[in-house]
Amino acid sequence: MKILFFVLAIALSTTSFAQFDKILNDAKKVLDPSKPLTSAEVSSGLKEALINGITKGTDLTSKLDGYYKNPEIKIPFPPDVKKVEDKLRQLGMGKDVDKFVMTLNRGAEDAAKEAKPIFISAIKQMTIDDAFSILKGQPDAATQFLKKTTTAQLKEKFKPIVQTSLDKVSATKYYGELVGNYNRVPFVSKVNPDLNEYATDMAIQGLFTMIAKEEKSIRQDPAARTTELLKKVFGQK
Repeated sequence: MKILFFVLAIALSTTSFAQFDKILNDAKKVLDPSKPLTSAEVSSGLKEALINGITKGTDLTSKLDGYYKNPEIKIPFPPDVKKVEDKLRQLGMGKDVDKFVMTLNRGAEDAAKEAKPIFISAIKQMTIDDAFSILKGQPDAATQFLKKTTTAQLKEKFKPIVQTSLDKVSATKYYGELVGNYNRVPFVSKVNPDLNEYATDMAIQGLFTMIAKEEKSIRQDPAARTTELLKKVFGQK
């Protein structure tokens, strides 16, 4: 396991396949010349590190205030009906709007707990070619791979969970009351946007934002995944 983790941490910090290949050869001398590293081991190492990153990212989003107090992923009042928020605040209902936004984020935090097994399943199905494409790809190659392979499944899985979560934290109730109050204002155009669709899309978007941050950390700072073996290789005390 340490060998796999070591390979990934160094590989993700390189800028070309040639450099990556050289590091693998050097690593063989440091570790055990009689046991050369294989492509399968590199693939396994990448999967292990991605699972660790996914675990951290999803744990951060699914905890209390994981969305609500994170300005990067906090879900705001639906922008498509910003006029509803503005009008309600003008009518002195700002506290009600704020309460709704909090419950909206609580729903996302609750639903995010279901994301981890979906991501882990996609990672485990990754091929060796996928792994090397990620290692040689753009800084967000792993995130883009997960977007491509999990978004449809996440949306299908999240939608009923988000709806249940929104109902559980009374977000649906508050939203209905807010929109109802707005629709009773004379001379305004009536609105009734799909809250579940919006919350689902924003919850998934927030997850990928956090995953991208974890990928960036792995690529830019191998020491962030320090083990005794890494300390030895990099000459750290």
